[in-house]
Amino acid sequence: MASTVPPAPPEGPIADPAGRVELPPGTALSDPRFANDDLRPVPVAERRWTTYNFVALWIGMAHCIPSWTLASGLVALGMDWRQAVLTIALANVLVLLPMLLTGHAGPKYGIPFPVLARASFGLRGANLPAMVRAAVACCWFGIQTWIGGQGIFVLLGKMFGGWADAGHIGGYPWTLWLCFFVFWVIEIGVIYRGMDTLRRFENWAAPFVLVGAVVLLVWIAHKAGGFGPLLHEPSKVGWGPDFWKVFFPGLMGMIGFWSTLSLNIPDFTRFGRGQRAQIWGQTLGLPTTMTAFALMSVLVTSGSEKVYGAAIWDPVELAGKTDNVFGLLFALITVFIATISVNIAANVVSPAYDLANLAPRLISFRTGALITGVVGVLVMPWKLTSTPELYIFTWLGVVGGLLGTVAGILIADYWIIRRTVLHLTDLYREGGRYWYSAGWNLRAVAAFAIGGVLAVGGSYSTLDAHGKKAGPFPADGLIPFLKPLADYGWAVGLAASLLVYLALSAGRGPRPVSA
Repeated sequence: MASTVPPAPPEGPIADPAGRVELPPGTALSDPRFANDDLRPVPVAERRWTTYNFVALWIGMAHCIPSWTLASGLVALGMDWRQAVLTIALANVLVLLPMLLTGHAGPKYGIPFPVLARASFGLRGANLPAMVRAAVACCWFGIQTWIGGQGIFVLLGKMFGGWADAGHIGGYPWTLWLCFFVFWVIEIGVIYRGMDTLRRFENWAAPFVLVGAVVLLVWIAHKAGGFGPLLHEPSKVGWGPDFWKVFFPGLMGMIGFWSTLSLNIPDFTRFGRGQRAQIWGQTLGLPTTMTAFALMSVLVTSGSEKVYGAAIWDPVELAGKTDNVFGLLFALITVFIATISVNIAANVVSPAYDLANLAPRLISFRTGALITGVVGVLVMPWKLTSTPELYIFTWLGVVGGLLGTVAGILIADYWIIRRTVLHLTDLYREGGRYWYSAGWNLRAVAAFAIGGVLAVGGSYSTLDAHGKKAGPFPADGLIPFLKPLADYGWAVGLAASLLVYLALSAGRGPRPVSA
């Protein structure tokens, strides 16, 4: 009789015909300092997200009040609608490339961003870029929650009256603070149910929000009898030197808008069925959606100027102009769903994983989400969006520069040095090939420091017509001789850190690994 002894389990990671890699069944990632259930590789059988899921994710994230008002910020700085839409379209095409490159590791290995960063920064060093990204995402969460709360406050006030006349706390009506808090609780409640709940929510939220934007467009077009005034409004900066002074920092700011996602996209692509799903899903979902949404915002604002005598860039304020109760209710629901869909996906998932990576034994994904929610309030988001200069140049520009620096290191390490080959087990254990010097890759830290200084060291504040600073930085820049680089922060950070990391890593290629 033939032997019936079962074969021994494979010793290394398993790769399927599609190139997706997973740990053998029963593999124990036992070190609680570097692994918990949320950080472990997603099994191939659980990587279910399709192209539609990724398209829906991007539609849900792009169709929100801040992205609607991006064009308004550029127009407020002197651009006409064509220049604003062109700037936004180009920015999203540019940011798509690093997004696809960093997203590749998700479907292949099933790992989130903080674990991917361990390959280049080390198991402990990965906390450096993770915490930078987490801090940015926490601020974004607060900004989106504040904007969503404002939208609900305005629309409820229009429906019931008296809300804006309530007593003030900290300079704002207490009813606005109530809307902010209720909205915050609902967001945390949705993400607390996990990533599959998020996937299902985005699937139906995306088309709903798209319909809401189209309804607003049709409504204002009907009232205006067509679009015209804003489409023929000349640019205040022309196409000469004054345009380029606004264009480049504006472009970097628009890139900065999605620069967090260009890093943490593996947090989502790790659930993808394969590379085709994430590549097509993101390509179809991001540049097209953002450009179309910016164009719709311009057309709607054009109509508002014709109807009301002034350009109304805020969709909530515009929706509040109607006296139709059904219209107000529909606008309220649309704002509610749009803000939740983008805020949870873009700004809660990433810091939740980052915080879990900081202390896997103590912090789960859900605990990280709760911490994100608290920090998002403590950063006082109502101050970050007070002026276009502060929002686009200072906030988005500095954020883009720092996160571009991290992206350059990740891309250099994963694509150029390792040729997309990682050893899964070593990403979770002390003493492996990603341990470097006590868990830190000092070459990556040095590249981050150099790239970061070059990217944001020249950050400066513009001056208004009265010579007053419109921002927190010196007019001549933090480091004056780096001021010329400040308008190109994201590109400078990405290119500088990539080149420095490759130079420092020359002759130190990775040890060969099996699939």
